Amino acid sequence: MNKIQEIKNALTNKYFEREGEIEALLTAIVARQHVLLIGSAGTGKSALSAELQNIITGSNYFQWLLTRFSTPEELFGVLNLKDLEQGVYKRNTSGKLPESHFAFLDEIFKANSAILNSLLTLINERLFYNNGTPSKSPLMSIIGSSNEYPEEGEGLEALFDRFLLRFEVNYIKDENNFIDMLKGNGQEIETPSITLDELAQAQFVSDTINIPDEVYFTLAEIRRYLQNEGVRPSDRRFKQSLSLLRAKAYIEGRQEVVINDIMLLKNALWETVDQKDITVQIVTENAQDKVTLQLQQWEKEVNELSGIAKETDDTDTKIETRKKLISIKEGIGNIQNQTSNPLVGALLSKIDGTDKYIQETVLGF
Repeated sequence: MNKIQEIKNALTNKYFEREGEIEALLTAIVARQHVLLIGSAGTGKSALSAELQNIITGSNYFQWLLTRFSTPEELFGVLNLKDLEQGVYKRNTSGKLPESHFAFLDEIFKANSAILNSLLTLINERLFYNNGTPSKSPLMSIIGSSNEYPEEGEGLEALFDRFLLRFEVNYIKDENNFIDMLKGNGQEIETPSITLDELAQAQFVSDTINIPDEVYFTLAEIRRYLQNEGVRPSDRRFKQSLSLLRAKAYIEGRQEVVINDIMLLKNALWETVDQKDITVQIVTENAQDKVTLQLQQWEKEVNELSGIAKETDDTDTKIETRKKLISIKEGIGNIQNQTSNPLVGALLSKIDGTDKYIQETVLGF
């Protein structure tokens, strides 16, 4: 298990119902991409993002809440007064966004025109123009946050496009998880950390992860289906998405991207909010390999057979049901080494439980 995996496991146990967001954050920092979190106030967006300053030791972390009245000085630093007297407009960027490795910008769509151009260049090119001279920024990932999507006509389309991953963050749904959150359960968990050098090594290895042809072909199919629905992600967005797939495979300890990794892109390939649902549907339908599809089919059959076994009093029906369950169990055994899908364990457990019930009610042992 690599350190990123350890961090992922710790954060998943610490923050309830945030598995997707945690995967997005960690995948983004390995892939050097940006994440947008959309959700109501109080959903833990800032708390989760702030973990970055603890996760990567030695990194510069910048956090700021934007308003309509925010000024460039707040993000990029104040102008040097001595230089200004000589007509030189140079900012002191120490401790500000241009010198940060990671940043959390809350209410990012409140960015005004005075901030927007410099912010776009920094996000996309990792460059900050100080007195007209471009300076390379160490920025790896920005986590943007907003309570709502930007409205059309606000001139924020380019900023919205800069975020490769977009997640909607909801309140905790499960009552038990809600109670655990109220009790503060999980907050005592100590999150592992990595150094900047270790992260750089992880990024290097991630860049070498192999992408097989079947993944490229699947992406081409998804692109075609999306175009048929009027959804046209740019070639750049597809190209950038490859870094996400490689990073996901790396975090899961694999040397190669698999079809299932493409599921992550349901949060990346839509351009407007009204395209989200159809994009999720198309990506989900195409990002499942044959093994996963077979497991899902068996899950449906096992659920039906389990119901029959418990509802019928007919001995012959129960015996026939048991034969079908054993056949499915043998099929699962044949593909068990080809997947780490948690459905395998769940199905085997349910089959064994139903088999035991049939034996007790029919065979008497």
